[in-house]
Amino acid sequence: MAAEQLQPSAAEGMASASQAAAAHDLSALVIPLLKGVIYQDADAGLWNALLALQARVRDYVAVLNLELVLDEAEGYAFLRSRPELDDGSMPRLPRLVARRPLSFPVSLMLALLRKKLAEFDASGGDTRLVLSRDEVAELMRVFLPEGSNEARLIDQIDVHLGKVIELGFLRRLKTEPGQPAMVEVRRILKAFVDAQWLAEFDQRLAGYRALLAGQAGATDE
Repeated sequence: MAAEQLQPSAAEGMASASQAAAAHDLSALVIPLLKGVIYQDADAGLWNALLALQARVRDYVAVLNLELVLDEAEGYAFLRSRPELDDGSMPRLPRLVARRPLSFPVSLMLALLRKKLAEFDASGGDTRLVLSRDEVAELMRVFLPEGSNEARLIDQIDVHLGKVIELGFLRRLKTEPGQPAMVEVRRILKAFVDAQWLAEFDQRLAGYRALLAGQAGATDE
């Protein structure tokens, strides 16, 4: 009789342990996602767990007004705020993932890197786009108006590179002493600069040139 009375308690204990383990697995995925991007090449175990539990992660973060963006082919995942409806049917909720305004040079660098990544993919070469600091500077130099303070912009390249690295679109690579600084373009950039945006790239660059010319004129005055 005593053994029979213990059976329900043991079953409840096993169920509780299972639930606790499941909750831990979910927390171990959601917390890193709230902090930033999960990359397959950075933590294969965490990535595989996310693939297995992505439906539960989507349900969980939906309560926080977030959605999971997961690209299995490119190997990255991140959270973003769900699109807001403008019909007034739902109250506006605070943004858990804040928008970060970008300076003009950083925006230009991201645009040029995205175009470079598209050209790189079209060439059918390696899967990793690696550039030197000088190559990134050369991308920027092409779009400087004549007579602008090029030296000043080149001096600031490292500052802009640092910001793009902080945003997660570039990864600094280890190099030997005396070798040029190298960075890898992270493929998550494709999720933020989509194909439609890229199709309008020439028009956008014309706008960039005009803005640069205006900034140069203001500086000369």
